[in-house]
Amino acid sequence: MPLVVGLGMVIGVLVAVAAAGPGLFERLGGDALADRFDQVQRAAPGVVHSARIDPEQPRPGEEGDLEADLARYATVIENASPGRLRGGLVHDSTRIELPTVEGDVAGGVSLSLVYASDAPGRSAYVAGRAPRARGQVVELAVSERTRDALRLRVGQRIGLQGGAMENVRAVGRLVGVFRATGPGSGSGSGSGFKEGMRLWVEQPLLARPVPGAAGAAPDVGALIAPRGAEVLQNQANAELTVEWNMRLDMAEEVAGRFVGERGARDFQRLMARYPPAAEEAFCDMESYGGKWCVLGSHPATELETDTELVDVFEEFRRQWRQAGVVMSFALASLLGVGLTAAVVTSLLVVRRRLDGDRLLRARGASAAGLALGRAVESAPAALLGFGAGCAAAALTRAPGSSPAYGDGLAVALLCWLLLPALTWCAVRDRAVLRERAPRGAGRRVVVEALVLLLAAGGVLALRARGTEGAAGPDPLLAAVPVLLGLATVAVLVRCYPWPVRAVARRSARGRGTVVLVALSRAAKEAPARGLALLVLVVTLAGAVFGGLVSGTLVEGRRAAAAWQVGADASFLGADRDPGTADRLARARGVRKTVTVRQLRVDPVSGKDGGRYGISSLVGVDGAKLRAAAGDSAAARALDDAGLTRGGGGRDIRVLASEGHAGDLLTFTLHGKEQRLRVVGPLPEGVAGDAALGPVRGATESRQHLLLADSRDLRAFAAADFEESALLLYGARLDTEALRSLVPRAAPGATGGELRIRAEEQAEAVDDRLIAAVTLAHTACTALAVLLALLALVLELLLSAPARGRTTAYLRTLGLGGRAAAALHLLQLLPLVLAAVVGGVALGLVLPALLGPALDLREFTGGPTAPDRHVDALFTAALSAGLCVLVAAAVGVESRLGRRRGLGAVLRLGRADD
Repeated sequence: MPLVVGLGMVIGVLVAVAAAGPGLFERLGGDALADRFDQVQRAAPGVVHSARIDPEQPRPGEEGDLEADLARYATVIENASPGRLRGGLVHDSTRIELPTVEGDVAGGVSLSLVYASDAPGRSAYVAGRAPRARGQVVELAVSERTRDALRLRVGQRIGLQGGAMENVRAVGRLVGVFRATGPGSGSGSGSGFKEGMRLWVEQPLLARPVPGAAGAAPDVGALIAPRGAEVLQNQANAELTVEWNMRLDMAEEVAGRFVGERGARDFQRLMARYPPAAEEAFCDMESYGGKWCVLGSHPATELETDTELVDVFEEFRRQWRQAGVVMSFALASLLGVGLTAAVVTSLLVVRRRLDGDRLLRARGASAAGLALGRAVESAPAALLGFGAGCAAAALTRAPGSSPAYGDGLAVALLCWLLLPALTWCAVRDRAVLRERAPRGAGRRVVVEALVLLLAAGGVLALRARGTEGAAGPDPLLAAVPVLLGLATVAVLVRCYPWPVRAVARRSARGRGTVVLVALSRAAKEAPARGLALLVLVVTLAGAVFGGLVSGTLVEGRRAAAAWQVGADASFLGADRDPGTADRLARARGVRKTVTVRQLRVDPVSGKDGGRYGISSLVGVDGAKLRAAAGDSAAARALDDAGLTRGGGGRDIRVLASEGHAGDLLTFTLHGKEQRLRVVGPLPEGVAGDAALGPVRGATESRQHLLLADSRDLRAFAAADFEESALLLYGARLDTEALRSLVPRAAPGATGGELRIRAEEQAEAVDDRLIAAVTLAHTACTALAVLLALLALVLELLLSAPARGRTTAYLRTLGLGGRAAAALHLLQLLPLVLAAVVGGVALGLVLPALLGPALDLREFTGGPTAPDRHVDALFTAALSAGLCVLVAAAVGVESRLGRRRGLGAVLRLGRADD
């Protein structure tokens, strides 16, 4: 009875895992998706609505209030969000950024004036107050650092004129000084964007002034009220852009609804419906480019919407699909170990009752009747286990979701039917009449060959089909790890007895019989240890595979982030904004700079006119790059090919990813033919050089890569290049100074983008998706270890009678208690070593076996798939833990075995009885 109860407990655990597993994975996915949205929106708003407005045109007798109008329309736009996103898609801030004006203070400054509804409140002001509407006077507020740098005081008047706004001549008055804290402020305080305000990141000039170029006025930022923006707009008769920034805040349970394929389609549909709904709510008139809409007393254009959330969601979907592969393997391994534990428990029940069942068979009972009776006897325990598992799954379910009770029922039925099926196999006529007949080796060979064929077929089918478009549980994906475990066990059972017999023969020459007897029995009983070996191999392989994937993802994300930056920092779009690029090159901490440019070309062969293929022509100054980054493969390749020494011909000398030295390629640009002369093949490793990452990562992957020195590309104008990047090198870069020059870009922005390697790598590592994969594997591995311990102890109890007889015989010959324990341990030592070798090998080769079905590059990005990162310490710890697990099982079995006396295993009495 206790074993039947134990079987019910195993059923309960497996039902809970099968029913709650998908829901728990969905919760992990929801948490990862919510964190991904939060990470993206830390530095820029998730959705930006914008409209261009003209100077006010108030009706006679009416006085407009732009600030109230902005707040009213912010509410209208927020309420236009779809019902399922309402409450999550909220208004974050409203911004009006004016063109720069000149201020006659401190010898002249260039003022960037901004209205921000998320500006600091009253508590942040150390002097004065926030700007308000005051007639034709433009009230200003600056940060402490700006006040100290320009020696300003509250109440000081500042003349505003000229700059990028013509005909402006207004009076500004400083009414407040605020404390800018948090990221981007340069104060060093604050730990997050919510606490420290994203405003300083998007508008760094508000937090700290920036010295101008040689002879130029310093750049300064100041806050204004909406009325101040109107005053300057009316004078300049200029068009201003109003931005309503929205933020998507999703709770974990809400985000979890959009993780699956069906939820993904719902999210895409909702995000597609929102911009038209917001546009209609803002203005229900079709203007076709005119300003037929109004914002208070201002004529306005239709609402335009930019967002990166849809692209972020698509990227997350691809990564989550691969994460599902990894986590499905963890769940399948756990269920495989659990089912093996159920098999061993059922076998032990059958073994304990086999004598009584045979007696009943001799008295006329049928095998089917005995099996049916065993099914009825174990049904209450199975029902209790199913109920307990479903209750546990219900407690852990995510709000709004339902556990997979159908999967739990299938697992419960399978485990429940094991006992009657094994009982029938043990007491059927053939088993009773031919119990001691030797089994043919042919049957074993056929079974092993079938297992190997099924494992190979499963792997090939998974590689060919992949996981693209997979929705819901995937039976093939769940079966492959168990099939691979069975195939590994089949190979190990055939192979490991050979070296064990060889060691046993060598030990026969020495003194003592413990080693000889233990190893001889270990080699002889190897086929009978299949279940124990399967449990250990699958458990260890799953743990090693999870550790390998987690380590590869973490290191791969760091390497991909470094590739996308290219150096310690980089400015993408340097040719579009040369002024900012020049100021970045002179920023504090910048030691060396290198410019990289990329041009899209579609050349043809100069010999036969055949197409070469769309290619990326990348130009970089090889000499400067080698001085800045001595380990650069691109710089070394250019120098070795002699391209850094310049050439006098009209041909552009290139290293090509495909082609031979001397090949001539031509393409046409602006009606002029350009000639490319291939001087050699592109060395291995150049395509993955981090220095080329910023420009190569900005476009889709192309057929070929052509590398040239910048000296050979002088004939091209800056506008000819599709992308350019300024690489910044310096061990002690002042990231705050760099960020003050280049704010983080909002969706739809056309300016350059500053990337800092330390920031990118920190964001890459702090990824809940990788944490979800790690957590799922850790939890499944921990539970699998417990089930493996149970299965191992039960399997040892199953084989305890034969082992007990051997020990009893040796004890009658004088074998001591410690020697008997050593005999048990040595007898299991080959099994443990075989399990360690097989489990570690299977876990390490599993990513290669899966091939396209597990594309880790989806997680990491970068030019190629990430290098496998094997944590040797983690693998050694797992192997040592397996040894401890087996030792613990032996200890438990030995303790139980001490209760049996010699009479329980030896036939005592007279021989003539």
